[in-house]
Amino acid sequence: MLPREELLKNVENRDRIAQVIDRAEQALKTWEITHCDFLSPPELLESQRVFQGLTEVQCVAWGGYPQAERQRLAIARSELPLEPASVELAVLEITGNFLFDTANHRDFLGAMLGTGIVREKTGDVLVLGERGAQVIVVPSLIEFLAMSLTQVRSVPVKVRQIDWSELKIREPKKREITTVEASLRLDAVASAGFGMSRSKMVSFIDAGDVRVNWKEITQASHLVKPGDLIAIRGKGRLEVIEVVITKKQRYRVQLIRYQ
Repeated sequence: MLPREELLKNVENRDRIAQVIDRAEQALKTWEITHCDFLSPPELLESQRVFQGLTEVQCVAWGGYPQAERQRLAIARSELPLEPASVELAVLEITGNFLFDTANHRDFLGAMLGTGIVREKTGDVLVLGERGAQVIVVPSLIEFLAMSLTQVRSVPVKVRQIDWSELKIREPKKREITTVEASLRLDAVASAGFGMSRSKMVSFIDAGDVRVNWKEITQASHLVKPGDLIAIRGKGRLEVIEVVITKKQRYRVQLIRYQ
């Protein structure tokens, strides 16, 4: 048995990580590869930290493509081979004529959850504009969604499984930014990186729309560091690459913005 209580110390997403530990214990007992449901980025980070302290089991995460936010874990004994292809996933295409009734990410997700499935069974939703969307799911949902999902907003839709080669991934646009700031406060660095006023950034932070390393941060004075990933809902992401102290004791910050 794994040291469950020790592994769950200081874990924020306790229930979800406990489920991951259950799968790890199952993998130890059966000598088979087990899977957890889709994890959000904070849950994934905590799960991977748990496995870093274990020698008898291993895990690999995959969400269908390199930039996937939601991913599943495949878990196995350390002696067994494990790779991203071990993670069981399927991709479905939802097609309909959305030319006159445009649907967004929330609409597609809401329609799927309206069939009675839970969020943990679905990965990323890739919206294709007027053509519909593609969604990554656990394989057990293929037939159910093909039969049950018939409408998104007012648009009749058809759902079918497609090959991974048909997955339409839009590579994020990247832009390098260098700024010099008096401090490494979140509001200062993020406002420079996202190209908005500091007061506007503070309003995003106060509203709970800003996350650092996938954790909601509501203090504008939060200090960032190299390696931090800053995200604003609907605005993209910002990665802190390097911080150098100048001769005038200011901070030269190198950033990459993903849109």
